[in-house]
Amino acid sequence: MPPAHPFDDDKLKEECGVFGVIGLTDAANFVALGLHALQHRGQEAGGIVSHDADEGFNSARRFGYVRDNFTKQSLMETLPGPLAIGHVRYSTAGSKVAQIRDVQPFFGEFSMGGAAIAHNGNLTNAEALRRELIERGSIFQSSSDSECIIHLMARSLQRDIPERMQDALRRVEGAFSIVAMTQSKLIGVRDPLGVRPLVMGRIGDGWVLSSETCALDIIGAEFEREIAPGEMVVIDDDGVESHFPFRRQKSRFCVFEHVYFSRPDSIIGGRSVYETRRQIGVELAREAPVEADIICAVPDSGTPAAIGYAHESGIPFGMGIIRNQYMGRTFIEPTEQIRNMGVRLKLNVNRALVRGKRVVLVDDSVVRGTTSRKIKEMILDAGAREVHFRIASPPTAWPCFYGVDTPQREKLLAATMSEEEMRQHLNVDSLKFVSLDGLYRAVGEASGRDANSPQYCDACFSGEYPVAPSDMIEKGFELKAAE
Repeated sequence: MPPAHPFDDDKLKEECGVFGVIGLTDAANFVALGLHALQHRGQEAGGIVSHDADEGFNSARRFGYVRDNFTKQSLMETLPGPLAIGHVRYSTAGSKVAQIRDVQPFFGEFSMGGAAIAHNGNLTNAEALRRELIERGSIFQSSSDSECIIHLMARSLQRDIPERMQDALRRVEGAFSIVAMTQSKLIGVRDPLGVRPLVMGRIGDGWVLSSETCALDIIGAEFEREIAPGEMVVIDDDGVESHFPFRRQKSRFCVFEHVYFSRPDSIIGGRSVYETRRQIGVELAREAPVEADIICAVPDSGTPAAIGYAHESGIPFGMGIIRNQYMGRTFIEPTEQIRNMGVRLKLNVNRALVRGKRVVLVDDSVVRGTTSRKIKEMILDAGAREVHFRIASPPTAWPCFYGVDTPQREKLLAATMSEEEMRQHLNVDSLKFVSLDGLYRAVGEASGRDANSPQYCDACFSGEYPVAPSDMIEKGFELKAAE
């Protein structure tokens, strides 16, 4: 299945979003709304599992957008009950060929009852675990790393499902934010480093777990708190129980959630994502000023940073690039001529605004650089005098193994080129990235990055992996040499 936009393949992509509800009539309907708000975290497929006292567990998994599947009354009526979880997916670990068997949540029937699990993140030792489990007789139904958790739970000797989940998660390495359910409990858990997000909300007598706060807003839930790194919450009719089953470690939340993955109307660590991105633009303007006539964002992800850059620099902000909001995965490309239009199918230059101007383009990142080159050509074709790129993240020089779809390292522009070489490759008048210290200042770390003990996971920029990617090292991936 193609990406949501055929020419939007030059961005890092989140693996998925998770959402769960307990204590509300027709909980699956609330889950569908939550998944709709989390659609930006995965557009390939979605699934919902619900439980009803009379009908037991029911599930539905579909390819495509939430709005095209889980708004149909005929489908939602098959998912009754006051307890449900859901998942939106963009594949990372596992097969890149879309198959319905890889769509979560995954369900397992255990001796003490059934359980379903939805996982955001990536297990870095999944291949080794999979080999071990298969050798011991496990039969896998998918290519997903997340299924390892179900099999580890099945082999656990613990007395109930939350304890079996704890037992299983002690065996895995990598990043996981999980929303799971039994016939009477909603469970949320984050890995000890807290790499991926998970929050808890309250709505009436019900409780909600979500990847982001923006999905709480859509159903009218009140934000309660973030699930802490290494914490497991178990929610049932008696309320919320909190457990810390893992060895305590220093948090290493993914800094790229601030830069790109999370929606700008979400709150992370008590801080507005929009405000953080605007502040990145302020830092960029301080670190990399330039004489120009107009600041333009590469929509939509570059917009908050562009606004911040414009405010700090005093150069006016303008909508120099307009996004076509109606281009989706179903767009038909009948001819080679249409295909060669590339990014123009998605973005169009506001010619009257940029003609004769020195233009600063602000984008969130440069991965392969292919889209950046096309956008630069469009701006010049529209009559701009100069094109300057300002990037609201440091150079992406290392792949992510914690739940983000990243190209191989040799395909990352910053892995093989210096900043000046990238400028020449993109053929722009100037190119500057925000520094790693500048990014940390923007997310609220006044003194910048602590080189001895980084406050976030920034491996895609620094090459310093907080959890060794065991499976990739086994395949020959070379970690950054110690300086």
